Amino acid sequence: MPRKPPTVFPQEQRLLSALGERLKLARLRRKLSNAVVALRAGISRTSLYKVEAGDPGATLGTYLRVLAVLGLEGDINALGADDKVGRKLQDLALEPLHSSARRRSTTSKANTALSPAALRGPGVESS
Repeated sequence: MPRKPPTVFPQEQRLLSALGERLKLARLRRKLSNAVVALRAGISRTSLYKVEAGDPGATLGTYLRVLAVLGLEGDINALGADDKVGRKLQDLALEPLHSSARRRSTTSKANTALSPAALRGPGVESS
């Protein structure tokens, strides 16, 4: 029984289709047939067709093998390399509290501190 392909949203499908089209154009610019690329990548021609069509069922490994045959495997390093949102979230978590917020928190801690007499307990006199 074949696996069900992952659910892909329309925007993601457009991205996959565009990637497949770029890979197909790269193959054609190199004047390589689909049979040659499939053979060199160690995949079937059907798998190559799926990659070039942007099929979400094609594995990342299959995409990588096709990139390698085309001499574009270094491009995989660019995926997710510039994580602007992640860096912004990290920077926000590392920002120190504003000085007024720190002052308020230390002042409230000082007001709730117990006196030495209160720490000794009731009925105990200091010596």
